[in-house]
Amino acid sequence: MAVNKVILGGETKIDLSNDTIEASKVLAGYTFHDHEGEIGEGTCTFDSDTSEDTVQASEILTGKTAHARGTLITGNMPNRGAVTGTIATKAGTYTIPQGYHDGSGSVSIDSTEQAKIVDSNIKAGVEILGVTGTYSGEAISAQTKSVTPTMSAQQILPDAGYDYLAQVNVAAIPYTETDTPGGGTTLTIG
Repeated sequence: MAVNKVILGGETKIDLSNDTIEASKVLAGYTFHDHEGEIGEGTCTFDSDTSEDTVQASEILTGKTAHARGTLITGNMPNRGAVTGTIATKAGTYTIPQGYHDGSGSVSIDSTEQAKIVDSNIKAGVEILGVTGTYSGEAISAQTKSVTPTMSAQQILPDAGYDYLAQVNVAAIPYTETDTPGGGTTLTIG
């Protein structure tokens, strides 16, 4: 005869009558008393219900295991550790590789580009990446130049000591007409 309630001296010491325990909720190999006071043995082979878990192998580190939806899952997420990268252009970006990062990595502006971000390289009053410019321009020397066209191509550049050409005056193409002894005209161009 199973006992599910014990009253001692008018005081209830044990009352299993409202217990809702079931064998499927107790780990296999363990015993319990049900609401009727009968001894039962657990039948559960797991320590948690994973049927509603949503973890995927890509969310677990490579080589680590977990259970989800009643299945053992072996992770395949790479461990990237401390990932570092640099950006070398104004529009540059760094693509963070998929995987776990330990939080000690960093992304920075390339050191060659950092060296260029100095106040004397930035227009006065303009701030770039926390550096306020002091450059107010230098004295420059412009040249006005006169040239005469020739029959060959030519590049027109400022002379030594000048920074740029402010104006280029191009003369008319030389042109002459000369009468020939036979009654014609010789045209000389250039």
